[in-house]
Formats: sequence, C-alpha cells, structure tokens
Amino acid sequence: MSELIADIAVNAPLKQLFSYLVPAEMVEKVAVGKRVKVPFGRRTSTGFILLTRQGSSKGLKKISTLLDEEPLLTPELITLLRWAADYYCHPIGQVIRNALPAGLGSDKTQTRILYEPVYRLLKREPLPRGQKQQELLKLIAEEEKTPLSRIRQEFSTPHSSLNRLVEQGYLEVCEQEIQRDPFLYEKITEDKCLTLNNDQKNAVKSVSDSLEKNSFSPYLLHGVTGSGKTEVYLQSVEKCLNLKRQALILVPEIALTPQLVARFRARFEPKGSKLAVLHSGLSDGERYDAWRRINRNEVDIVIGARSAIFAPLSRPGLIIVDEEHETSYKQSEGFRYNARDLALVRAQQQGCTIVLGSATPSLASYYRSEQGSLQRLELPQRVHTGNLPQVELINLAEEESSQTLANPLIEALQNTLEKREQAMLLLNRRGFAPFLLCTDCGTSFHCPNCEITLTFHQRERLLRCHYCDYAEPPKEVCPNCNGGNIEPEGAGTERLEQEITELFPGARIARMDRDTTSRKGAHQRIVDKMMRREIDILIGTQMIAKGHDFPGVTLVGVLGTDNLLNFPDFRAAERSFTLLTQVAGRAGRATGKGKVFIQTYNPEHYSLTCAAEQNYADFYQLELPFRQELGYPPCGHLVHLVLAGNQPQQVKQQAEQLAEQLFSIATNVEVLGPSPCPLAKLRGKTRYQILLKSAARSSLRSMLADLEALSKNIPGGVGLSIDIDPVDML
Repeated sequence: MSELIADIAVNAPLKQLFSYLVPAEMVEKVAVGKRVKVPFGRRTSTGFILLTRQGSSKGLKKISTLLDEEPLLTPELITLLRWAADYYCHPIGQVIRNALPAGLGSDKTQTRILYEPVYRLLKREPLPRGQKQQELLKLIAEEEKTPLSRIRQEFSTPHSSLNRLVEQGYLEVCEQEIQRDPFLYEKITEDKCLTLNNDQKNAVKSVSDSLEKNSFSPYLLHGVTGSGKTEVYLQSVEKCLNLKRQALILVPEIALTPQLVARFRARFEPKGSKLAVLHSGLSDGERYDAWRRINRNEVDIVIGARSAIFAPLSRPGLIIVDEEHETSYKQSEGFRYNARDLALVRAQQQGCTIVLGSATPSLASYYRSEQGSLQRLELPQRVHTGNLPQVELINLAEEESSQTLANPLIEALQNTLEKREQAMLLLNRRGFAPFLLCTDCGTSFHCPNCEITLTFHQRERLLRCHYCDYAEPPKEVCPNCNGGNIEPEGAGTERLEQEITELFPGARIARMDRDTTSRKGAHQRIVDKMMRREIDILIGTQMIAKGHDFPGVTLVGVLGTDNLLNFPDFRAAERSFTLLTQVAGRAGRATGKGKVFIQTYNPEHYSLTCAAEQNYADFYQLELPFRQELGYPPCGHLVHLVLAGNQPQQVKQQAEQLAEQLFSIATNVEVLGPSPCPLAKLRGKTRYQILLKSAARSSLRSMLADLEALSKNIPGGVGLSIDIDPVDML
C-alpha cells in the first residue's frame, strides 16, 4: 500500500536524507520546508522536510511531531541549500542549521516569539465618568489596535483602570506579537537621489535594463574609491522596487552595516518601503523577528553580512555584493561557503540581476569579466573632486632612524594637525608587540595550544594567542636562562598608539581594532566621533580601510607593509594591493587633496607601485601570469584538505596514507603534500594539509566523490575538513 513519505534532513554529520512515514493525522498539514521531530537512533532529533512522495512505509519510523504552522524554508531556498551542501561537501542538515538564525534549527521557536496585550475600542457611549478614562478611550480610538506599551508611554494608568474599561464593555483585550526592531528609536532624515555623472548613469541604466528583462544578469561594478558606487546601488534598488521585486544587499563586515543601513533607510523608508537587517551583531530575537518578517513577505530590502545570502526572499530581483573582494564573505570553519559565489548561484537560480561592486575586485571576478561571464561597468572618477590621493612610497632602507614612523610621515602628521585635518594610520597587527623576547638567550613565548608566539597586550598586561584566546601574564624572568632582560619586539596598534601619543601629546587619538571594538556599538561610536571630528588621528588594523567615508581625513599612513607581502599565501600580492588601495582611498575624499605614505623595504614591488598609482589594470596584468604559470585561481581550482588530531604521529600517518591513495587515483589533478599546515598546531590539535589542484573543476569533483569513500577509513581520532575554493590556507 502506498503512503505519504517525507525525506528529511536531520542535523547530523551525515549527507543523506532520511525517510519517515507521515502519520495519517499529519497528512493534511505536512509540507516541504517545515520542521519536524523524528526518532533518530536512540534520541529524538529536529529535521526539515525537503521532499514528500508516495511510497512503501515498510521499515520506516513515523514523524513524532510537526513543529510549524507555516514552512520556514521556501522551495527556492531549499534548492540553493541543497546545491551548497553538494558543492561544499557538507551535510545538508548542518547546512540548513547554519543558514537559519539561532534557534530556528531546533524546536524552541515558540519561546522566541514575544507577545503583549493590545486594546481595541468596542464603544464610546456613554462616556465613562473619569477624565483619565475618557482620554484613554480617545487615544485608543485613534488607532485600530493600541499596544499596552503605547498606552504606558502616554499615561501612568494602572492596570486596574484598563481592566474596568474591559469589564464595562468599552474595550476588548487580545495579544499581539511584538516585533523586535533594532531601529525602533533611531530617527532618520529623508535622503534625496543625487545627480549622477555619466559613468554612474550608464551603470544604473545597464542594471535597470536587466531588471526589466527579469532574468539572470551578472555585473562587476569596478569603481575607484569615492566614485559613488553606493548611489548606483540606491538608484538600482529603487528601480527594482518599482518593478515590485525585492533587493538583497550583502556587506562583508557587520561594522559596515549601520552606515549602509542608514543610507538605505533614509532613501526608502519615507517612501513606504520596508527594510530588514540580518547579521550576527543583532540579538537572537532581533534576527529571528527579521527572518520571520522576510519569510512572511513583509520586507522589500534586506541588508546583511555573509549569512544574509540565505534570507527567505520570495521575489528577489536584485542582489548586490558590496566590496566583493573581501575574504570575510568566506566562512572559515564548519560549513565553508563563500557568500559572494552563492549569491551568483542564487541569482542564476532565481533569475535575478546581480552586481558585484569593488574598487579592487578579486582577481577571480575581474578574470570572469575578461572572459565574458560578468559584464564590467566602470566608474573611473571620484564623484566630488575627481582627484585620487597622492601616494609616496617611503624606502625604509634609506631611513636613518629605526623608529616606527619614518620622518616624512611624522612631518606630514604635524602638518595635518596644524591644519586641523584628520589622519589615519594603518598597522595590520593588534596588540602592543608581536612577541616578547629574552635578549640574553633569544627565547620567545609560545601558545601551548597553537605553538605560535603570544602577542603582548600592555594594557591588559597579558600575553595572548590570537587564534585560541589562551592568555598568560608576562614572565619577569626567562624560563630558559633565568635572565631578566625580556623586551617587546616589533609593534602592534597598541604600541603605535603609545608612540603617537608621545609624539603629539595634544592630539586626540583613537584606536580601532578587535580589542577596542569587541563590545556592541563600540565600532560605530568611533565612526561617529570621526565624523564629528572629535578624533585627530585614528590608528587601526585593516578595519579602518573598509568602506568608511570620513570627509576630514586628508592623510593616511601605512606601516608594516612587508608583513603583508611576505605572508605565506599565493594571494599575498593581491591582498597587499587591495588593502593599500582601499586604505589610500580614505584620504582626500571631500577635498581632493589627500596624501598617502606607505612605509616599506620593498618599494619596487609591483603590488605597491600599482597601489600607489591606484592602477588595477596594471596590477591584474602583472599578477595573472604568475597564477597561470602555477595553475592557481582564477586559472585553476583548489581543494584544501586538513587532517587534525591530538596524536601527532597518528595524524601524520593518516595524512600520508590519504595522500598516497589520492595520488594513485588522480586524473588531471595534482596532489600536493602532505605537509604540516603553516599553523601546525591549533587549539591543541596537530594539523597536516593536502592540496588538490586542477585546471578542470570536473576533475576535482570526480576526486571528491572518491574522497568521500576513502575518508570512511580515517579513524575517529583524526578529523578531516574539506575546503572548496579556499581563501585562507593557514
């Protein structure tokens, strides 16, 4: 006998779906995208229905509980999630759990919904005797339903007064769901459309024409820093909304979201458009409410960080990926997806226009535009001044002093302060010093879990590991030679802040790095102070290079450039060029008189000379042959395998065995390794890596199918992680 069967994704490290019988009493209510509770082994697990079909129920267990009235996952989102699970070689149940806001992957949703009493007017006559009660009825009469919180804003009315009005038949009370809104108390000022230059007009017209066609149209918007990409986004979104479709805007960092959200709210909320935000900086309740509003089709625009690519939009028309080059679009652990790449897949699946925007496009995206799979739109001029900053490379080999700041940069800072302008200094290393060193015997201090040097944080008086967060107080006596000469070596942002304070005692100085922005709202407070010109010199890590528009900044200094160039990664030159170009672009955005100093021992390196000229095309032409010669992306494809475990010899043995097996079956795939990872020990586990490289993605896919079978022979004490299209191979 044929019965209704549901194929369910369970939150477990298993890639297949599991079939369950739908009980007769649930047949009318079961639907794809709803959550259920099912018996799974010796426990009960939460799962998602991904497919229903007629079939034999022989040997099948029954679904225990149906958890949702309405589906949480749309059919289109399920298609995307299943594609992602297959492509990134990750269990589908865990992919779904990662895609949903906290709590939605379990059966505890109802506890996240907040309700409050709501009062509705039933009659006005005869008027009650009390003046307060009459005023209360007048307030409630102005609105269809009046929440208790609104009444309490206007009146100090005790609950008993409301209850009497209910008993007398004037009011009825019911419950209404509360929407937690992170912008509830934020005021906005309406923002008008700006006049576009010809390049911006061409970009908006191209995107608008594609929106009219209602089909997959991918663009790369390449605009120099300050070229007005955001205004192109805004006017393109307006066209999308006029066509009754929704827009999704991805940003790489949570910290950038408030600025972009403010622009979009000011432009669209006065026109009646609804906006939702999704990122991990919100409370669980705020994210949950935003997700449900999107799922109910109550939202026109969604702005968010990486995970917002999974927003359950039912009629998306435009997807924008701002700063598409940013590596933070790639999830580094667990489900290792790239939101930019998934955005392209989603746009193709749902027939959307997609715009990837950047002043420094990833080599992969620019390569795609050269190959014709992305249409490139150029914004070559700054909108206000037309002038890019003047950049000077300081050769540290010719500097007489060994101080952190070279003399030309010190003089430029003095001039900037005298003119009451602002400056930014970038040093991409937080803490006071990269390590402490015994100058008697050369001993440095390492993390016991990760075997990397501990960074010295002077304010905390701690040595801290930036990978596992292990911390210990600095030692006064060397444990190796008993010497007392332990000194900080090198400089981090904390040390630079101290030196700048000593050089310019009257200057107002602030620091922006992970240590100073860990608390909610801390980053935005620094941004606001910069905008109000309450900071003269802002010191920071790469955070300060990302998307900020500070009109008062006319000087930028970059320190520690050679650390970027010598990073053990084939993308080191690209990342150096990108960071330097982006941070240089913060200077002179309002005046056109920006000045940038880059300190380096390697001033002839093409990534620095091209960044100094803000010349992306030359950098691309110089970098691409290196990638072609070695078969690295975008001219080839990579899969990064990492084996990790607590027993070093066992991990090494398993890595060697797996590499040998892969080598024996490799067809058009180069197997490199095994070798210790650059971070050979991380959080207590020994790590070995194997790199798979091929010119043909299909060859890698074939090998990954074989890898799944081979991985079953790896013992439980050794874990295997698979990173498709890796961005970070530490």
